[in-house]
Amino acid sequence: MSDEARDERDALGELAERETAYGLLKRGQALLKRRHHAQAAVILERAARLEPGKGSIVEALGRAYYNSGQHARAADAFRELLEIDPSAAYGHFGLGQSLKQMGQRDEARTHLRLAVALAPESSLYRSALARLG
Repeated sequence: MSDEARDERDALGELAERETAYGLLKRGQALLKRRHHAQAAVILERAARLEPGKGSIVEALGRAYYNSGQHARAADAFRELLEIDPSAAYGHFGLGQSLKQMGQRDEARTHLRLAVALAPESSLYRSALARLG
């Protein structure tokens, strides 16, 4: 096999891997790490369409929405995560933070309290609840 053919085969394999839900999740997570939240949301939406109901994808999508200022969409994603796993402490935390940004402080407080109850060792969750008052 020629070098050119091998390069083309490798490029096609890499593209196919990225278009799996897992590949898209990894790309989205890399974008989140580099703080490209809106771009991550686009990639993670594609992953969510390929693999509906996958908690890891929904959680990352909620984070991408929240960090790109799309708080209502973030709240929807975190609600979906809690439908998948009602005991997901981060789901309650993310939903609480999203609701707080949307001015729904009482409902936010409820979810932040649940996050603290589910993960009492988390200083992040405790401080978020304390800041809400």
